[in-house]
Amino acid sequence: MHLSILIENMRRDGYEFQVSQPKVLIKTIDGVKCEPIDRLFLDVPEDCVGTVMNKMGVRKGDLQNMAPHGNRMKMEFLIPSRGLFGFKSEYLTDTRGEGIINSIFFDYQPYKGEINRRESGSLVAHENGKAIVYGLFNAQERGELIIGAGVPVYAGMVVGINPKGGDIVVNVCKEKHLSNCRSSGSDEALRLTPAKNMSLEDCIEFLGDDELLEVTPKSVRIRKVILDHNMRLRERGKALRGEI
Repeated sequence: MHLSILIENMRRDGYEFQVSQPKVLIKTIDGVKCEPIDRLFLDVPEDCVGTVMNKMGVRKGDLQNMAPHGNRMKMEFLIPSRGLFGFKSEYLTDTRGEGIINSIFFDYQPYKGEINRRESGSLVAHENGKAIVYGLFNAQERGELIIGAGVPVYAGMVVGINPKGGDIVVNVCKEKHLSNCRSSGSDEALRLTPAKNMSLEDCIEFLGDDELLEVTPKSVRIRKVILDHNMRLRERGKALRGEI
């Protein structure tokens, strides 16, 4: 994404800023709500065609052409530009890194309806502090971590991915209570799954409606717009009741 290149250049120039979830420009044409449509070209391994077709269906992709080329399939779609947010990383995973993808702006067309961009949720830090092995070990049972031990965290910061959807608050700063039978050295027996290394582009694609990407010259973090957990719950309740 061109956006990630711009953000990286600004970060290297010493800027500090926050980025929300990317959004497309909606236009009203002849009284009709319209959105940008891209022409998408995919070169897919033959055994991955079914998976890619399912992903295109969810993202409102409209198949225009499909032709075999050896043991691969060339496919052309018209798809809402917003449907491509987060698709690249999924596509490369689904095709085991063998898929080729290119897209170009096509035209504005009537709005295609809601697209469920993200099925996973976030693991959100409960308090300020430094991530501890014991706390991370307990948190990794809830999902995939994106930080390791020793990383400074703050309440409301996203520290992992919940594959089941929805947000879960975790305490990655939690320390083990020591006793005569349990010493600090026993932490060495706890094995952490290596944290997922998310690139700048991965972070942008992952962002939810209620999240921001915090960019500084030294770090890139994902955080909730509302850091306090109780305030997030209150705002969510108001939204469900239609008060917002």
